[in-house]
Amino acid sequence: MQRLHARYPFLEAARETVATEAVDLATVVEREEAVVDRATQRVITALEDGDTGEPHRDHRVELLSYPVARVLVSMVGENVLVRKYARAEAATAYDRFVEDIEDTTELKSVETAGLDLEALFAEFDLREAIHGPVDGEYRIDVGTYLPLAADLWDDEWRLVNQPLERGEVPVDEGELLALLREAIRERIEDGLPFDVPESIATDLEEEAAEVREILADLDLTREIDTVVPDLFPPCMKALLDRIQKGEHLPHHSRFAITAFLASIGMTTDEIVDLYRVNSSFGEEMTRYQTDHIRGDTSPTEYSPPSCATMQSYGDCVNKDDLCERIPHPMAYYEERIDDAEDEELEDWREGEADEAESAGD
Repeated sequence: MQRLHARYPFLEAARETVATEAVDLATVVEREEAVVDRATQRVITALEDGDTGEPHRDHRVELLSYPVARVLVSMVGENVLVRKYARAEAATAYDRFVEDIEDTTELKSVETAGLDLEALFAEFDLREAIHGPVDGEYRIDVGTYLPLAADLWDDEWRLVNQPLERGEVPVDEGELLALLREAIRERIEDGLPFDVPESIATDLEEEAAEVREILADLDLTREIDTVVPDLFPPCMKALLDRIQKGEHLPHHSRFAITAFLASIGMTTDEIVDLYRVNSSFGEEMTRYQTDHIRGDTSPTEYSPPSCATMQSYGDCVNKDDLCERIPHPMAYYEERIDDAEDEELEDWREGEADEAESAGD
């Protein structure tokens, strides 16, 4: 099995290699502890660190750990795990192909170094849709651009902010590589979770239980239906305050607070009403974006960004002691909810409803 396939297990050629060699996955999980250990590491590291960890030195073990990791993700069956796993695999692949593309040493070859842009274009049938480069700039057909950029929430990716010309969107090489990362993420996420045969699931139940335990410790899946702004993490409290002051938020900030509010039980109508104070408020677009984040009009229900992501966007502000030991805004809020006295847990929406009723009287 080639190093290339172990390095990029999402490739069609890698899948064909596994099929050609007639690898029986049930036998692998029963007999090959190294593969199972590496697969478990892929999933756990995806949850904890956002990548897939150090590759195994044996190319066969590394390659086979990928389908076994997909089995583990499917056994757990949580949407948040699917999303985080797919993003971590794509992030790892991105780091590797950026390194490959930048590698201009004489030792570079298909076998030893990996992929170039042409190979990636061919892998995802993008060659006809991407033109260039001309003076360092590529142009990508808008019909291809839109689905690849759909989950990139920075304002710069929105079509309205792009100089669209003759049905093409200009991108530099860095932006093109980010779009290729999204193509990889979509492929990895496609089909997850799937039904796992009992013959395989039985041998992996201990590993799946370990993943479930870690997922539970991260507090990313618990259902919350209580809105108490005083208990919000500082980052979300600051974003909510800016909304209530009528400030215009960058796209990534709007995504973060909207996903957070949806995750703690607020409806689309309630979230849309919050944005009405903004002078540039557009109900149709706000409703569309909120429904998309909630998963009502998209195949994915988005979770709020992690603390690391909030920090990278500059939205991590006013950190307190709890922030120092919490990896996610939802985990922060859940801990504050758990520690709060009953009298502190008055739902903000109930107070709003009482005020509206009093005004009606």
